[in-house]
Amino acid sequence: MHSLLRALPALSCFTPLLLGCGREPVVEGLDVEGWSGQCVSLRADKRWLVPNDGGYSWERDAEDDAARLRLQAADLGVYLLFDEAEQYLVANTELVTREPALQSELSRIIGGVIDETFISGGEWALEPSSQGGVRYQLHNRRNDAWLGRDGLVTDVDDALAITLEPVEGCAVFPELSVDAAGTITKTTFDDGTLYGIVDAHSHLLSNLAFGGGIYHGAAFHRLGVPHALPDCEVIHGPAGRHDFFGYIYDGSGNSTGDLTAVLGDLVEGELSVDNHLTAGYPTFPDWPNAVKRSTHQVQYYRWLERAWMAGLRLEIQHATTNAIICNFMVGEGVAPSRYDCEDMTAVDRIIDETWAMQRYIDAQHGGEGKGWFRIVQSPAEAREVIAAGKLAVVLGIETSDLFDCHLTPRPGGPVCDEAYVEAKLDEYYERGVRALFPNHKYDNRFTPGDGSGDFLELGNFFNSGHWTNKTDACPEPDMPRGFDGGAISFTDLNFPRDVYLSDPPHDFSGFHDDPLDTAIEFVQEILGGSTEGQFCQNGAFTDVGEALLMGMMARGMIIELDHLPAWSYKRAFELLEEHDYPAAGTHGRHWDGRIYALGGISTVGLGRCHDAADPGSSVRGVTESAARITAQGGYPGTPMGFDLNGFAGSRGPRFAEGACSTEQLNPITWPFESYAGDVTFAQPQLGERSVDFNTEGMIHIGLLPELLEDARRDAASEADLEPLFRSAEAWIRMWELAEARSETLGG
Repeated sequence: MHSLLRALPALSCFTPLLLGCGREPVVEGLDVEGWSGQCVSLRADKRWLVPNDGGYSWERDAEDDAARLRLQAADLGVYLLFDEAEQYLVANTELVTREPALQSELSRIIGGVIDETFISGGEWALEPSSQGGVRYQLHNRRNDAWLGRDGLVTDVDDALAITLEPVEGCAVFPELSVDAAGTITKTTFDDGTLYGIVDAHSHLLSNLAFGGGIYHGAAFHRLGVPHALPDCEVIHGPAGRHDFFGYIYDGSGNSTGDLTAVLGDLVEGELSVDNHLTAGYPTFPDWPNAVKRSTHQVQYYRWLERAWMAGLRLEIQHATTNAIICNFMVGEGVAPSRYDCEDMTAVDRIIDETWAMQRYIDAQHGGEGKGWFRIVQSPAEAREVIAAGKLAVVLGIETSDLFDCHLTPRPGGPVCDEAYVEAKLDEYYERGVRALFPNHKYDNRFTPGDGSGDFLELGNFFNSGHWTNKTDACPEPDMPRGFDGGAISFTDLNFPRDVYLSDPPHDFSGFHDDPLDTAIEFVQEILGGSTEGQFCQNGAFTDVGEALLMGMMARGMIIELDHLPAWSYKRAFELLEEHDYPAAGTHGRHWDGRIYALGGISTVGLGRCHDAADPGSSVRGVTESAARITAQGGYPGTPMGFDLNGFAGSRGPRFAEGACSTEQLNPITWPFESYAGDVTFAQPQLGERSVDFNTEGMIHIGLLPELLEDARRDAASEADLEPLFRSAEAWIRMWELAEARSETLGG
């Protein structure tokens, strides 16, 4: 249709009696979503939009001088107008100006608060002209006004009726490359089952977690990559000196992750040493780096697109956050925030943003439903999407205080009884959520937390007001230990209680106002040392926690098990086996295959180092897992769960100094073909630099093609890796079984 517009004659007003001068019949179905990437000039009657020093003007018969504008989609039907001199058409007020850069919410941090409501003056909604014809009008989102002859106008009848004239000579809008060529053709195996990998544990939008100001970098941004992945100084401070959480977690001089080592720096308000280089797009000298930089985005949508082209077909997108981490950093003034620190505030924002991400990717590909990223709400829908060669995305939640059900209720908080939980399950199911962790790290009203040590154990203390609750009276030793296994990090904070739901001995309701001083009151206990041994959380599911599990079963939802502490994990299996219901272990637990016997899944990883004396050692986890599943009568698909953007690290390089104990041979060379043979991958580029997987590892999700290729070079045969490409089918079969069982459980 766009190519026809140039040939359409301008229809002039031939009588003032017909609709008024300039009005024509409205064209039904005029396309407003399919213009992304198009190069156009704007014509209003005989006048053309022409650039000048400070802005633009409408000049008669000035086709040769007209601005060459690249229309870059910011959302469905919303565009940035980027001219040949790499300037933007902007209206921050009623005046229309020509600007070299756009402002975003990160430009508007006032009093430590990022202005989530900020709308760029460079966003223009393309609308059919109210004056009819094959013409448009431009609606400025910031000002809720339209482009007129001499600036913005507030009356739609005064909006210019614009023809988009296709031209050449536009500038290329900034974007990252995928460094891949080909078209996805393989969507099923010969037996008719789905072809593709599932990432069963993912976090795409952690920049919106933790109050929205600790984790830097977005999976997408309406204003493009310069705003999605800018210099992180705005979040982490000069040289990353405000990135306390990243410094502690990454072990940048503090390998134990011990918060006490930086207490003095917290008092001063910044780290005493340079932490990391902050530059982002387009140079990226120090991040993204999932191997060693945990507080920076590693799943930008173009990197995810590259992974999809390598065979990723199913993504389980968990909204995650942690209120105590947020309250500590924001409360001490070392991190900005977008909103309050409560878990469900961030969860709600992330769910909404995942839907917005789908719209954004659709917009880049020409309209609603045309993108490769599709949120699905049923296994049948997932099958349809994957069979079409696209990426199916399932929404989930992984957070400590699920549904605001704190162990110690907040003032004015909900009463987390069975009726409340049922209502919340209905609410989030309606929003598209299909997978839930009952808990994550900290104690809540459903179950004790998973008891992770070090500063996470300390956070549980301040989140609940209860002493640490670990015991050596743990379930049978053959049950797989989760995160609550092992030592007690703070011996002098551990006082196991007989009644899990007893009243707390401490009131930390004001923790968010003064976190450091609150913590310092317990400095002697914090410094009191640890106790080695095999301990576990002293408690299991509460009655309302069991009601949560049963409510999920009744709705056919996926129960995520792997943050449950030992006694809750044991009880979960009793309930699952009683009701013959599948579940997911996306941190790798399967209890000697019992999870497979139920029709569930667990995740597996690929080894880092190759051994010439033991070919296939790096993929043995895959082949052994497939054999274990088959022995339990399951479908031999072995999911991976990268947990990227979730502080989980990533596969490091084989060829780094000291990485492997044996000599490493056969490095990756480019180009190479995907496992399916339908896509060819070139060496990945990261803005202005090249990435070498051999020496850097899997620094972002876009290196999945290299991870798989590296494994292929060690595998005894291509068949060794086939279970990975059957994993999307395996996950969907689990989901289908869950839905089938729900029909007998009240669903």
